Amino acid sequence: METALAKTPQKRQVMFLAILLLLWEAGSEAVRYSIPEETESGYSVANLAKDLGLRVGELATRSARIHYKGDKELLQLDIKTGNLLLYEKLDREVMCGTTEPCILHFQLLLENPVQFYQTDLQLTDINDHSPEFPEREMLLKIPEGTQPGTVFPLKIAQDFDIGSNTVQNYTISTNSHFHVATHNRGDGRKYPELVLDKALDREERPELSLTLTALDGGAPPRSGTTTVRIVVLDNNDNAPEFLQSLYEVQVPENSPLNSLVVAVSARDLDAGAYGSVAYALFQGDEVTQPFVIDEKTGEIRLKRALDFEATPYYNVEIVATDGGGFSGKCTVAIEVMDVNDNAPELTMSTLSSPTPENAPETVVAVFSVSDPDSGDNGRMICSIQNDLPFLLKPTLKNFYTLVTQRALDRESQAEYNITITVTDLGTPRLKTEHNITVLVSDVNDNAPAFTQTSYTLFVRENNSPALHIGSVSATDRDSGTNAQVTYSLLPPQDPHLPLPSLVSINADNGHLFALRSLDYEALQEFEFRVGATDRGSPALSSEALVRVLVLDANDNSPFVLYPLQNRSAPCTELVPRAAEPGYLVTKVVAVDGDSGQNAWLSYQLLKATEPGLFGVWAHNGEVRTARLLSERDAAKHRLVVLVKDNGEPPRSATATLHVLLVDGFSQPYLPLAEAAPAQAQADSLTVYLVVALASVSSLFLLSVLLFVAVRLCRRTRAASVGRCSVPEGPFPGHLVDVSGTGTLSQSYQYEVCLTGDSGTGEFKFLKPIIPNLLPQGAGEEIGKTAAFRNNFGLN
Repeated sequence: METALAKTPQKRQVMFLAILLLLWEAGSEAVRYSIPEETESGYSVANLAKDLGLRVGELATRSARIHYKGDKELLQLDIKTGNLLLYEKLDREVMCGTTEPCILHFQLLLENPVQFYQTDLQLTDINDHSPEFPEREMLLKIPEGTQPGTVFPLKIAQDFDIGSNTVQNYTISTNSHFHVATHNRGDGRKYPELVLDKALDREERPELSLTLTALDGGAPPRSGTTTVRIVVLDNNDNAPEFLQSLYEVQVPENSPLNSLVVAVSARDLDAGAYGSVAYALFQGDEVTQPFVIDEKTGEIRLKRALDFEATPYYNVEIVATDGGGFSGKCTVAIEVMDVNDNAPELTMSTLSSPTPENAPETVVAVFSVSDPDSGDNGRMICSIQNDLPFLLKPTLKNFYTLVTQRALDRESQAEYNITITVTDLGTPRLKTEHNITVLVSDVNDNAPAFTQTSYTLFVRENNSPALHIGSVSATDRDSGTNAQVTYSLLPPQDPHLPLPSLVSINADNGHLFALRSLDYEALQEFEFRVGATDRGSPALSSEALVRVLVLDANDNSPFVLYPLQNRSAPCTELVPRAAEPGYLVTKVVAVDGDSGQNAWLSYQLLKATEPGLFGVWAHNGEVRTARLLSERDAAKHRLVVLVKDNGEPPRSATATLHVLLVDGFSQPYLPLAEAAPAQAQADSLTVYLVVALASVSSLFLLSVLLFVAVRLCRRTRAASVGRCSVPEGPFPGHLVDVSGTGTLSQSYQYEVCLTGDSGTGEFKFLKPIIPNLLPQGAGEEIGKTAAFRNNFGLN
């Protein structure tokens, strides 16, 4: 805590004005109790819960406690019974001094919600102090011949009690010359005066010793005594007289030591030693009096620092004594003027830290402020920094509560350093600063957030099971268990995707694993959603999309679609001997189930019956003649074509071709091979490709037929001959029989149509006439073959 002269920063200020105090005092009534001082500790003052209308159980649940300024523990609250107990013996004179009534102000503090109750405890005085004189002996010098009725002042006795328990009467021991008169002072105290009843005679009795007794009004009364020694002097006609019987002066409490307070003056009409006056403090109590007087000049000076807060005024009695023993007395009333010499004090009653986030207007701290100065010097202003989400609210008297201005967000700021500044309104202004740290506790108000909304993972097919294929990551801005994230797989949107058998996720770190080997040809990609859930209450979650792309591996060898590789019925291609070099014999068609460069195929001639006669184009698989054919070349040739992909390592397959050299296509040729049975089990991918190729070929053939039909319709409208006739020529009739010649393994008939005005030998094959004697499935096989040939340019 730091105290300094207050500056004027722009701060929110909460001024506790006197008008607010008056309004509060008018609108609220404190519960007041009264006990005698010196009551033993543990004494039950009252049942506070009952008097305030509170349930006993409420005291414990709301953390009830008693607060007194400066955090002194004078009273304690039994939260089980609601009784207000005395913590220690209380001495009224220590607690309040001469102030009457002696009232101690307490506050009952309750939390959840914060509530204050004012409680006052009045200490009544008991007669526990006896009167005490400042000196054991008083010396009076009285000249003989002094007239009866002359009054001589005596020093008063001190009694710390008040009211009737203080000094009420003075008596003196029995004698024939004096009696004591008791008088009231302006401050309520009583003082004695010695009155001469009978003239003194020095020759008869030069000295007297009397006992002065002070009695208080207690029951039973207490008393104190002192000795009054009287010395009888020769004649002295005049006593000293002060110019003023009462001097009134004001002294600032911060006056320097030895500064002049006031100068008193007395005169004596006698001459010589009897007219010489000496000044002195009448009571002579240098312990309690912070003043000293010059016995010759009568100047009263300050010998000890004044404190307005401790003693605001003094009544000092000054006595002037001449050389003959006569004396006069005056009173100096000194009022101590308050200056702003005390900085405000702040007492923290309760501090709630940490404070939960998201809570509206939460009480963070309860504290009280005090300043022992008076007037503006004791009025205070409380403030905190401007840039904080907190407010100061005045509550009970000098109590304040520090509350949140809005809901706090721990993720934005986890702690606040708050400086509470208390400034008084004196001149110069003094301030006290109190620093507190408010921690913000976490509430689960943030769902986990993935680092990406979607993740793309790559895994090569044929992976090993339990392979780590990637990770997802989510963070939570909360703290503690609210920030602990658990990962899980969410049910797939596609009900046919067997996600639990494909991947798994580590619940703690988000690592993803492939549970089984993946096959690119069966599953190229799949996607699913993962969830991240925190461990707060209630738990919050979020999700992200994960897409897994399966990378192809070269795990499929090329598959030859054409020619069909069948050991029982090898494919035979017909080549006329008159073919030119580069003549297209056939085309090897192959596919690869892989993708990318693993499916790039190349062709090469691996074996040949007669090397150099045929060649294979590397990129398209076309088999062509390499030179002119001669009669010396063998009629039958066997070619083995190697089909190889571009994978790493490469895979390959071979296709065997049988080539028959003929003089012309009209030469009959019937191979001995029998129709091959259908392949028992075809690869599913091959079937798909065959169907696709057949579909494309069918669409092409349909387009050709539509084109021909349109042409025929146009010729009909032009009155042209629209029917096909069979002209005289080399063809014997409407049907042309091809009996096993060429590349076909069965006999087929084709319908041929010649144009009537054709001057050339051009003809067109319109459609095959397939015999009904073909075995089941042979027609379909022939159709596929014809489609492949037509598609790849073999016809």
